[in-house]
Amino acid sequence: MTEKILILDFGSQYTQLIARSIRELNVYCEIKPCLQPIAWDESIKGIILSGSPFSVNDPNAPSVDIAAMAEKVPVLGICYGAQLMAKNFGGEVAKSNIREYGRAFMEHSDKEEKLLYDISGKSQVWMSHSDTIKKIPDTFEVIATTENIPVAAFKSSKVAKNPVFGLQFHPEVTHSLEGKQIIRNFLLHVCNCSQDWTPAHFVQETIANIKEKVGDKRVVMALSGGVDSTVAAELIHKAIGSNLFCIFVDNGLLRKDEYETVLESYKHMGLNVKGVNAKDLFYGQLDGVSDPEQKRKIIGRLFIEVFQQESSELKDISFLGQGTIYPDVIESVSVNGPSVTIKSHHNVGGLPEKMNMQLVEPLRFLFKDEVRRVGREIGISDIFLARHPFPGPGLAIRILGAITPEKVDMLQQADAIYIDGLREAGLYDKVWQAGTILLPVQSVGVMGDERTYEFTVALRAVTSVDGMTADWAHLPYEFLAKMSNDIINRVKGINRVVYDISSKPPATIEWE
Repeated sequence: MTEKILILDFGSQYTQLIARSIRELNVYCEIKPCLQPIAWDESIKGIILSGSPFSVNDPNAPSVDIAAMAEKVPVLGICYGAQLMAKNFGGEVAKSNIREYGRAFMEHSDKEEKLLYDISGKSQVWMSHSDTIKKIPDTFEVIATTENIPVAAFKSSKVAKNPVFGLQFHPEVTHSLEGKQIIRNFLLHVCNCSQDWTPAHFVQETIANIKEKVGDKRVVMALSGGVDSTVAAELIHKAIGSNLFCIFVDNGLLRKDEYETVLESYKHMGLNVKGVNAKDLFYGQLDGVSDPEQKRKIIGRLFIEVFQQESSELKDISFLGQGTIYPDVIESVSVNGPSVTIKSHHNVGGLPEKMNMQLVEPLRFLFKDEVRRVGREIGISDIFLARHPFPGPGLAIRILGAITPEKVDMLQQADAIYIDGLREAGLYDKVWQAGTILLPVQSVGVMGDERTYEFTVALRAVTSVDGMTADWAHLPYEFLAKMSNDIINRVKGINRVVYDISSKPPATIEWE
């Protein structure tokens, strides 16, 4: 049984960072809504209480029974979690009369303290709260302070069978320079985790679980050519072999030559894949549609119809495979309750019920970077793993305005020149995502002695960690000049190229 840490989410913007910090230490963890009952078993080694936008003194502030939890495992409260801990055990929390946001320096002197083992005597940490702990409970002791905060960290070994700890700063953010070490100390020295959750361990356990769940029954799955669906399909394939049936739909909005290239790559992997050319169907339904949300709905609906039609031709299918990953799950779960709604387009929403199937989601608890590591573990090519993210609706939302086959062809050509150029210049892997946008703008140009009146494309490239925030990539001027020259000379219908230097926020990565 895989040991795990539970993170109870009280609504903090940093909760996923706590999880990522733990996973990076080869310890498995799960994020749960704070009010969801805990299904206790021997695999749970510790609990972390996240921060929150609430004040613990708000009438509707969420609360949990920390004493009962600490009877079973050690508990660490972070920011709101620490203040809730202090209040629950009889301490005092109130509005702070000084600023407690931004960098601070935590000081401690007890080198034997497990939570602060190997931490500098004066260590930079990140504060982000308006309340503060005015008085700790009688059975607690302060283990660290800052210049402005007398209670930066505290603990008690007397309130329950296991110790409880509180931190009024955020160890999970990069501004807390030794925060990852503090989390490591909690996992290893307090919870005694064994750090055995590796990609190899995940692969072995997942394949065994799929075999047990599916048995000799059949699974159907939609492939997109992206990282998630490819890794999920290969894991299912390793578990059940030829009982997996895959469908790859060409909606006419993929990258240049992607349908043929990806289909061939899948066949080399030994996957049983059927390619479906549905370009004309999608182009027909999208004719004259300019609104991006309407485009998305049409594409999502048609994809489900095509997939359902193709699946119905297969016999005795009991399971639907999906490439759902952990951020999809987390974003769809309310902090105050177990309300789950998976994103419909990316995860073929509604199909399990419509087609009377059970779900197989081997990546359901992995972050994107973990999916890539698992993919490398099972031998998937970088053709899939090193690809930039690509929007589910494809080029439909990179063609601003109405879609026509001619515009798609124009954009595919321009985008291929740009992406190939990034690879040839050694820039592709330095960029998180890049793409070309066809604007509904025509402008005057001159080619030879002739006047032209043609389209404009915008080149987009961003650097990011997870896509939640992004900065525009500072590509060399010489490279951008070459791309502009190549696109204008080689793609008929385009006579102007611009480069997007907007960051997210306030802009988004995609234009629609």
